[in-house]
Amino acid sequence: MGAEMLDNRRRRLIFRACHRGTYENDLLIGDFVKARIGGMSDAELDEVEAVMEFPDVELADWLTGRKPIPAYADSSMLRRIRDAAQNR
Repeated sequence: MGAEMLDNRRRRLIFRACHRGTYENDLLIGDFVKARIGGMSDAELDEVEAVMEFPDVELADWLTGRKPIPAYADSSMLRRIRDAAQNR
């Protein structure tokens, strides 16, 4: 799906997911979002935005499995992104 077909929120979310500040998270989160954004509901977009509020260092540890996802951060979306990252 081309960027011109996506609404502004989705385009902003792709940019934000691909420009996290660390190359590792740019790939792990950005690739997940780019591949699935077209089919995500508004609720799923909200969930992705919530995941991206966590600091990059923590996200990298959780997504790579270096550390388990703590209860306060656990969500179905974070687990989906982690599973996709670990199955790259």
